[in-house]
Amino acid sequence: MHILIVLNDPPYGTERSYNGLRLAKALGREEARVTLFLLADAVVCANRGQKVPQGFYNVELMLNSVIRKGEVLLCGSCMDARGVGDDDLVAGARRSSMKELGEKTLMADKVLVF
Repeated sequence: MHILIVLNDPPYGTERSYNGLRLAKALGREEARVTLFLLADAVVCANRGQKVPQGFYNVELMLNSVIRKGEVLLCGSCMDARGVGDDDLVAGARRSSMKELGEKTLMADKVLVF
């Protein structure tokens, strides 16, 4: 089964992206194929080198876990609007487009939006 999860919120300050990542990690342990697509402020989730307070969740580490079992794509226009470059991304995440999001949506058995 192919599951597409779309995140819209920033990595910190709200728990929507955190919860979407938790679900993506859980589904990655199953037989599901997970694609995570980051839109709007969620593109910042893929910034590498995140330093968070001890005991606080780290979105970068969570993304690495998803990348090992699935794929992480980012809206290129959203990246540009926020000054996020390809060199800023965690290894394995990549720039994408609305066209590819449309294709992934049509191919997915389920689409979840956070």
